Amino acid sequence: MAERRARPTSKSRGKSAWRRALTPPAPPPPQKQQASPAEAAEAEPASIVQAALYRDGVRVSAPATLAETFRELRDARSGMAWIGLARPTADELLSLAAEFDLHPLAVEDAMEAHQRPKLERYGDTLFVVLRAARYLDAPEEVDFGELHVFVGPDFVITVRHGAAPDLSAVRQRMEETPELLKLGPEAVLYAILDAVVDGYVPVVSGVQNDIDEIETEVFRGDPEVSRRIYELSREMVEFQRATRPLVGMLHGLMAGFSKYGTDEELQRYLRDVADHVTHTSERVDGFRQALTEILTVNATLVTQQQNAEMRALAEAGFEQNEEIKRISSWAAILFAPTLVGTIYGMNFENMPELSWRFGYPFAIGLMGVICVGLYVIFKRRDWL
Repeated sequence: MAERRARPTSKSRGKSAWRRALTPPAPPPPQKQQASPAEAAEAEPASIVQAALYRDGVRVSAPATLAETFRELRDARSGMAWIGLARPTADELLSLAAEFDLHPLAVEDAMEAHQRPKLERYGDTLFVVLRAARYLDAPEEVDFGELHVFVGPDFVITVRHGAAPDLSAVRQRMEETPELLKLGPEAVLYAILDAVVDGYVPVVSGVQNDIDEIETEVFRGDPEVSRRIYELSREMVEFQRATRPLVGMLHGLMAGFSKYGTDEELQRYLRDVADHVTHTSERVDGFRQALTEILTVNATLVTQQQNAEMRALAEAGFEQNEEIKRISSWAAILFAPTLVGTIYGMNFENMPELSWRFGYPFAIGLMGVICVGLYVIFKRRDWL
């Protein structure tokens, strides 16, 4: 590995304008002076997942704090520092920025998180933002994490926001292959990219299984399937945002192979990662298309089911109306003789029909004529 370049101390850089601009605006308590970034790194090592110094692919030291890491890296004539942080504080990031000449815009992004995947070069330092993903079996959903990586001539800094990815496995893999680790920070970046992309594989398998289940639920008429399709579609949008930019990022890295003298073996590894990313991105695009089609099919089936229910309701209403017509018709037919009988049953003295010889046959005949007439009328109108 090449000789380490001379680096000014963090104390000399602490007065730079951009560092003051990134300092949190809250005033320090009156009884206690605000600690400098270097002092904060010494006093608050809680965010450090692991820090180590490597020489020729072999770990030579594992400092407990950022300040110790800075001192040992300055004292070493050659080597590489690999610092892993999880949700670091602003002071810790500022101490790293002062020590390694990190660009303020990149540091600001690492502080705020919620960045899109990207690759930017600031002088001799690469700043990479990655979106890792993992599939959670119990809730059947995709969980996303964010990883920021600073890659310099003799250092790698990872800032993790979220549970994924597990970089301890990446570090172990690299330490077990010193011939790869001795290639320097670019090899570590490759290993991180490879781990993030490999983490997409179980997610793709889990999503494929979910889509198969959704297809079964759609044709089974499950009423909750629409919500599941919508939720999975939103996850696929996030997944697409995580994977699609990686294709361009890796092609950008490959375009700089000659300019930055990337090792030939490392070039092959990065091309392999690019192939896997392209394949994953295509699968995710296919998932989104499949979910869109499934949602369309589900909407069609729901509409057909609703039409069938409306048709059944209409048929039931029609049959009910027919029954009401029949009942009303017979009620009218039976009401006519009842009315005649009621009138002649009043037995008033001045009713001429009471003393008429043919009064009874006339009343019976009148009842019959009215009933037959009503029956014929209702029958012609299809009420009976």
